Amino acid sequence: MALSEQEQIRRQKLAELRKLNINPYPAEGFDVDATTASIKSNFEEGKQVSIAGRLMARRIQGKASFAELQDSEGRIQVYFNRDEMCPGEDKTLYNEVYKKLMDIGDFVGIKGELFKTKVGEMTVMVKDMQLLSKSLKPLPLPKTDADGNVHDGFTDPEQRYRQRYADLVVNPHVKEVFKKRTKLYTAMRTFFNDRGYFEVETPILQAIPGGAAAKPFITQHNALGIPLYLRIANELYLKRLIVGGLDGVYEFSKNFRNEGMDRTHNPEFTAMEIYVAYKDYNWMMEFTEQLLEYSAKEVNGTTKATFGEHEIDFKAPYARVTMRDAILEHTGFDINGKSEEELRAAALEMEIEVDETMGKGKLIDEIFGEKCEAKYIQPTFITDYPKSMSPLTKEHRDNPELTERFELIVCGKEVANAYSELNDPIDQRERFEEQMALLDKGDDEAMFIDQDFLRALEYGMPPTAGLGIGMDRLIMYLTNQQSIQEVLFFPQMKPEKKAPEVSEDAKTVLDLLKSAEKIELSALKDQSGLSNKKWDKAIKELTKNEIAKVEKTEDGLWVNLV
Repeated sequence: MALSEQEQIRRQKLAELRKLNINPYPAEGFDVDATTASIKSNFEEGKQVSIAGRLMARRIQGKASFAELQDSEGRIQVYFNRDEMCPGEDKTLYNEVYKKLMDIGDFVGIKGELFKTKVGEMTVMVKDMQLLSKSLKPLPLPKTDADGNVHDGFTDPEQRYRQRYADLVVNPHVKEVFKKRTKLYTAMRTFFNDRGYFEVETPILQAIPGGAAAKPFITQHNALGIPLYLRIANELYLKRLIVGGLDGVYEFSKNFRNEGMDRTHNPEFTAMEIYVAYKDYNWMMEFTEQLLEYSAKEVNGTTKATFGEHEIDFKAPYARVTMRDAILEHTGFDINGKSEEELRAAALEMEIEVDETMGKGKLIDEIFGEKCEAKYIQPTFITDYPKSMSPLTKEHRDNPELTERFELIVCGKEVANAYSELNDPIDQRERFEEQMALLDKGDDEAMFIDQDFLRALEYGMPPTAGLGIGMDRLIMYLTNQQSIQEVLFFPQMKPEKKAPEVSEDAKTVLDLLKSAEKIELSALKDQSGLSNKKWDKAIKELTKNEIAKVEKTEDGLWVNLV
């Protein structure tokens, strides 16, 4: 891979450091006794400190220089004075190493003394410096002009997600989202543990992809010679533990679903599921309200959160609306007692896209998703789902056509799903068989029959309430992030296209085009300063590699970046 001019220079500096017997990647650690945040919160003039981090800005002025050091908690100014760093005759550490061989992005360890500048800025006067790691690639730092305007910020979402390591360095505010994510996990664990529930781990590789209606990823176990599925849900394993006598279990699980990607879906995601014996879905609604109210306070200090144009309040209690009433209110159509054919006809009349593989449950789900879901902004429990939509849920105590299930909708999206869990093994087997019939019709998200789970139910499972929460979506709401990729350190991305190698003339034209984005063909040629022959070759090279395209308009020929 061709190196840029800056990358070549940094490698030359690397070689020079080694000639000076300085290891640019030393094996020994560096003792740190302070951070930028602790220095600022407990500043003492003259205090000796030992800090480490990246050099992020430098202003070299002969025998003295100011710089900024960034660690995991912020930035602080550091002052390099040649005679303070090198009190003896040998000034190499300042004159050669610091001034000539170090760059922005290098990790350094600094021992020094705290003082305030004439303008009152807290600063570390460097007494000793050690290079801890040489940076060979320049950071994509923004540039600020004389008027204070920022240019070339590292803001392109695709680049930020692909290079999250660089994103976290140059956009340190991004870390705040992930700090809050950790706070959310801690809050929920505390809430569960204080109530005596037990955190467990269940298999990711499963012989049968159960516990949800979703398309799984398939892999192969070579030693056993069998196909296995990446977990789509952990529900059936957690309920096995309830059978085994654990009265309350929960798990933060990585789940995998081989489905589409968009702003609210990633094929790999985190769910929290909890199951509590001797409870039902009415108890679980109150439990969920208490959990989310507590968690919101722990994460943000308040039950309120801003998401886009909406202010959400997670303070209990939440509204409760049945699935039937929601659809009736927003479409005028009553799903009660309707056949599959009537539901399909109604969906088509509402201009909802459906197909012949969809059974009653999926048709109702499509109607609700298309016509109702987006209407619920504040936390709302949608309750009492039709039985055909809920193969793992206990039949409703008052209506055999329904189940004791709710989903929590926030800002038009599902955040939580909960049941009074089905514990009748005969009923459960019949529900699984109905799912297999849907699978035979072509529904690739229908559930498989899990014979081992049925065997567990036959030993007896107490009445149980279960809850699943999408952790990624919940933290989106608590941090006002419109895309799920913003709350995942490393979201799934399409394969990165390798940038095609182009000639120096083509690079010259490309740089001009990047600064203009769109420019008239003749103007671009004039600015390039290339001869006709070189120009023709360069523009053909860019268009052939689909880097740029030429468009004919009423105003002439224009060049755009692809």
